[in-house]
Amino acid sequence: MPTFAASDGTKLAYHVYGSGSPVVCLPGGPMQASEYLGELGGLSAYRELVMLDLRGTGESAVPEDSTTYRCDRQVDDVEALREALGLEQLDLVAHSAGANLAVLYAIRYPSRVGKLALITPSVYAAGLTITGETRLSQARLRAGEPWFASAYGALEAITAGDHSAANWDALAPFSYGRWDDAAKAHQAADGPQRNDEAAALYGSGGAYTPHSTRAALATFPAPVLLTAGEYDLGAPPTTIAEYAALWGNATFTQHPSAGHFPWLDDAAAFTAVLKGFLG
Repeated sequence: MPTFAASDGTKLAYHVYGSGSPVVCLPGGPMQASEYLGELGGLSAYRELVMLDLRGTGESAVPEDSTTYRCDRQVDDVEALREALGLEQLDLVAHSAGANLAVLYAIRYPSRVGKLALITPSVYAAGLTITGETRLSQARLRAGEPWFASAYGALEAITAGDHSAANWDALAPFSYGRWDDAAKAHQAADGPQRNDEAAALYGSGGAYTPHSTRAALATFPAPVLLTAGEYDLGAPPTTIAEYAALWGNATFTQHPSAGHFPWLDDAAAFTAVLKGFLG
């Protein structure tokens, strides 16, 4: 397992799958080990995937200073990885909360990004808002599912302010295009892979400056792809289309019948989209 040193000396690890021109992949969670990404539905058949374990997750070391878990303070970890790989530019794929880190990296080091793909991305870095009614409307697309009533009831409770763990757990089926055994196993692995302390600090005060970020997105020169799952509550297609419009050179794609993890719902379709964009 390859490792490298961050600027503060923290030893960080990454995992490599496939061969060819490298693509650096940033996981979400926030602060979940890259293991849950698998090989992104077989994208490793076309490109070498370099899966970074963010500090304090997976095989990467816990930093001495816990404030370095904040998203903007991890940008230089990505730059240290680029240097360790000996690359002039990175092609970046980021999922969910990892998209915030990828965006902040792209803004700080625009000349170092070749292509940027944001998969069902979090929108905090750009300061976009997803309303409760948007999520409820999105959820109603699943009204025919056998689990819908209890999951929708939990979403209504959360929207009304009841953020109990039981309610959040009940939302799990909404994250997948199919709530089958594979989806349940993927969901069950989530907790042990996540660093909860780091997750709480990832988006803490000062991490994001949406106004300046939006200004930078409009002039960002490299090609950008933003994708949304048709059924995803976390990154609804309407919001991600709005996000794509903020960029100067972005394409938006919707994954049909997919949730928050589109490579699990339709691996062939997902890899076709990413292969087409990344080359």
